[in-house]
Amino acid sequence: MKVHHFGIEVSNLEESISFYINILNLEVCSKFQFMDEEIVFLSGNGLLIELIKRNLPTMKLTSTHLALEIENLEEMISHFKSKGLVPVEGPYQLSNGWKTVFYEGIDGEILEFLETKYD
Repeated sequence: MKVHHFGIEVSNLEESISFYINILNLEVCSKFQFMDEEIVFLSGNGLLIELIKRNLPTMKLTSTHLALEIENLEEMISHFKSKGLVPVEGPYQLSNGWKTVFYEGIDGEILEFLETKYD
């Protein structure tokens, strides 16, 4: 068994597409309508993210926490800084040797990045 994709409910589909393309270097690989939802899949770097825009204005967005393992946390932090993003928490060095940092997405979703190699 393996993870296929992560789904994130968004309030503005175009802003969210732009955010994930610019920040995670993903590309749009599929767009379609399903019932009352506009759905866009973005892929790249071994990752598949589903952005879901519900066309019902009364729907409340759910909280999402997406944790991604990366090779070099410092490089990623520098890349994000060049895009105007600053962490909402961290970076931290955890007692197990991992390094982690948290960012906030367009709709308040939390993006956690982990460097899990041990020194």
